[in-house]
Amino acid sequence: MSREVGGTRWNAVLVNGGLLVLAILALGPLLWMVSVSFMPSGEASHYPPPLTPSRITLENYHTLFGRTGMGGNFVNSLIVSVSITLGSLLINTMAGYAFAKLRFAGRERIFQILLAALVIPAQVAMLPLFLLMKQLGLVNSFAGVVIPTLATVFGIFLVRQYARSIPDELLEAARIDGAGELRIFFQIVLPMLKPVLVTLTIFTFMAAWNDFMWPLIVLTDQAHYTLPVALATLSREHVMDVEMMMAGAVVTVVPVLLLFLALQRYYIQGLLLGSVKG
Repeated sequence: MSREVGGTRWNAVLVNGGLLVLAILALGPLLWMVSVSFMPSGEASHYPPPLTPSRITLENYHTLFGRTGMGGNFVNSLIVSVSITLGSLLINTMAGYAFAKLRFAGRERIFQILLAALVIPAQVAMLPLFLLMKQLGLVNSFAGVVIPTLATVFGIFLVRQYARSIPDELLEAARIDGAGELRIFFQIVLPMLKPVLVTLTIFTFMAAWNDFMWPLIVLTDQAHYTLPVALATLSREHVMDVEMMMAGAVVTVVPVLLLFLALQRYYIQGLLLGSVKG
């Protein structure tokens, strides 16, 4: 018995030790990025590269938000990402619920066509989408960035799969009591979809915050640039200023990281419930 207990403990030590090593390897580049962002200019170019700054300085962040105007680009990214996230949650949730619980002609056929669209690369649609935005006068505007990304096949599919677990008897009882479809959706369905909504919030915000290609195409004025586009422009102008580039990368990563840490409990709950109900 004692041998079994000892073997179990050694297995646990080996597993935890392996996970610790993998975590260090995964977090190492991120930690070095943060460290470099606090180094004096030129220090990261030494060989071998230092792991920690010789002295901590905020000069790179002052330059980033002062001389380069990255603060305005940060606000632009925040506006675009929050708008896309909120609009996408509403549209994808309503569409996913409709495909899951409402009966209408051609429901399954339309959903199959939507799923088939997943195999089409997004880059294929960018030229016609840009021409459409140009015809609508939305080029070089936040609306031109936000509107095309409000409805996504992945979001509709995710909500539909989760909404199928809602009991039909509950919805029918609400209809018998005289509740309209909008009241049923907002007062009954949405609270039950909370775990999947949190998961969709994280995915949508991350995709919108990190999106580079579409804002680069539709935005022509540097004052409207989002953070990834502005950071790419900065890399061309300050290619040798590694420390300031790392500061820009930290500014780009931090909001997404904070969002995930704030919602991780609900995110994991959504994954677990989805796996059980699936």
